[in-house]
Amino acid sequence: MKIIVAKDAGYCFGVRDAVNIAYETTKKYGSIYMLGDIVHNEKVVADLAKAGTKVVENLEDIPSDSPILFRAHGTSTPVWEKAKSRNMDIIDATCPLVHEIHNEVKKLDKEGRHIIVVGDHGHDEVLGISSQVQNVLVIATPEEASKLPKMKRAGVVCQSTQTIENVQEIINILMTKVFDLHFVNTICFPTKRNQEQIKILAEKCDIMLIIGSFTSANSKRLTQLSSDINKNSYQVTCADDLNPDWFTGAKTIGISAGASTPDYIINEVKKKLKELGNKK
Repeated sequence: MKIIVAKDAGYCFGVRDAVNIAYETTKKYGSIYMLGDIVHNEKVVADLAKAGTKVVENLEDIPSDSPILFRAHGTSTPVWEKAKSRNMDIIDATCPLVHEIHNEVKKLDKEGRHIIVVGDHGHDEVLGISSQVQNVLVIATPEEASKLPKMKRAGVVCQSTQTIENVQEIINILMTKVFDLHFVNTICFPTKRNQEQIKILAEKCDIMLIIGSFTSANSKRLTQLSSDINKNSYQVTCADDLNPDWFTGAKTIGISAGASTPDYIINEVKKKLKELGNKK
């Protein structure tokens, strides 16, 4: 049984940096507080909790002498302003590419454009993007885009982990709705790269495994992309989720992983697959 791992499977640089910052800050201060999970992966969150990170729901839950870490997905403007007003020690672990999206939204707003964000409703990153200016529309699907009224000027950005296919469909619809449309393609490079790699792997492998949390938007998108090409595609969170029956008769197994999946989980899945292959 041959195992092929996508070249760039797993942590993107933004997530890797955020997690490293959390560990370094915890080591320096003894503990660190965060509003919500640093990334969408339960095992990463559990590992950080053991190291001393503490997840809270409100700024008021954080002791006045303790720093707060803002997560990789970005943080809403009101939370930033509230933390600054309290003179809190802010450790910013926001992905630089997410900060770029925030800046693009502000530029488009200054041009007098109605801001549209292509992204998942309620997702942490989308909430942060939408908070940069007033009256932002969030569109998740082509069906939602088709229900929009016609408008004169609009600026469009997208959640960094969106699929190119979904964004293209929505933009095609918006072109019939908006007279003056300015689209900034803010899908991040790691996402584009991972999506292209999984399309290639799904074509040539008998079985596809996508490793990632089911709370991870980008992991679920990778699974959907793979499933559209290869019906034998499975999403797992770790090696324990592997079902030996999936691999009966399989000669090649392709592996990719979401941007919040650490290397050690990918390696554990590979090890388990090799053990299953040796038993056949």
